[in-house]
Amino acid sequence: MQCADVTHASTLAPPAVTPPGTAERTTRRHPLVTALGLFAAARLTGTAVLAATAWATGHRPLTLLGRSWDSRWYLGIAEHGYGHARHLGPDLVFSDLAFFPLYPALIRTVTALTPLGGGAAGLLVSWTAAGVAAAGIYALAARLHGRAVATALVLLWGLLPHSVVLSMAYTEPLLTAFAAWSLYAVLTGRWLWAGTLAALAGLARPNGLAVAAAVLATAAYEIVRRRGKVTHRLWTGAALAPLGWLAYVLWVGHREGDPLGGYFEVQRLWGSRFDFGAGSLHFVRHVLLQGDRPLYPMAMLIVAAAVLLYALLLADRAPLPLLAYSGVLLLITLGGSGFFESKPRFLLPAFPLLLPLARALVRTARARPWHAALVAGALAGLSFGYGAYLVVVADTPL
Repeated sequence: MQCADVTHASTLAPPAVTPPGTAERTTRRHPLVTALGLFAAARLTGTAVLAATAWATGHRPLTLLGRSWDSRWYLGIAEHGYGHARHLGPDLVFSDLAFFPLYPALIRTVTALTPLGGGAAGLLVSWTAAGVAAAGIYALAARLHGRAVATALVLLWGLLPHSVVLSMAYTEPLLTAFAAWSLYAVLTGRWLWAGTLAALAGLARPNGLAVAAAVLATAAYEIVRRRGKVTHRLWTGAALAPLGWLAYVLWVGHREGDPLGGYFEVQRLWGSRFDFGAGSLHFVRHVLLQGDRPLYPMAMLIVAAAVLLYALLLADRAPLPLLAYSGVLLLITLGGSGFFESKPRFLLPAFPLLLPLARALVRTARARPWHAALVAGALAGLSFGYGAYLVVVADTPL
């Protein structure tokens, strides 16, 4: 790892804020251990609630966690490679080319090196990635706002209504792991690491492009601010950042006979395209006028809350990498049509949006500890109950 550019880092993120008494507590137990312990406890409890609900309704918990919806597509790619499609009509073709390759490649690696089957390997990759992501979120937030806020942020991320996905064989934990550590690398001036991790994020999910956007936006700012007098590491990191996403999109395009448009045609045939929010607005109107199952109003509330939290993040003058990353994730989520019920899942990697809530929770905990405990308990109840409903009862793609 190259040395951090101290001047650059200071322009992007303030030094960590250490609350009084932290030094004494650190000698007993590192705060990162506490944060990861709380995150693990939240997710294990949520998984236990889901398992109990599954058994009570005659389902198998591990099957639900490891082989639900998109997980089956990833497992198919891991086992057989690309080339499977389901033709449901002339304008509705579900092709596995819509799914990015890094996660199935990791599943295949785990199954080759261990006796685990595909579903168990997928869960191992996802659970490991969730832990790495939680550590990255903690490191980033501790640098910006201190250890207490960092711990609160990790806990809040583990208690989101859709955080059940972090316990499933899905790709959101993997993307968040690369995103958190890439953003941390940007904030500390480690441009080669930032670009490399952004490239890997681009191989994990379509919206992994948001990580590259954050690296490129910050690099451009630094180049302008310094009038081009930047290190070769910055140029190299910026060049690396979008390569993973571009490589896969161009490969699919080449395979489909349209290098620039082939991947987007695959997505269109899935019913997913970028229409600047027209499809989302149409669906919201449908839900408001005609009603629907509980998960759709909940999805609307979560998306609306994300927009509000982004406004608060702007008002707090968060560092540019966090604003760029969260903003692009929001733009992709709001501007894309189709699968409205999946939009809260698409926003799971947007952990910087929770920073204003984490800071407010820490202030509340210091002034009124019981109030903070009640808030955390209410969030936990919602997360565990709603997560079990989504996976076991709703029978709707996440």
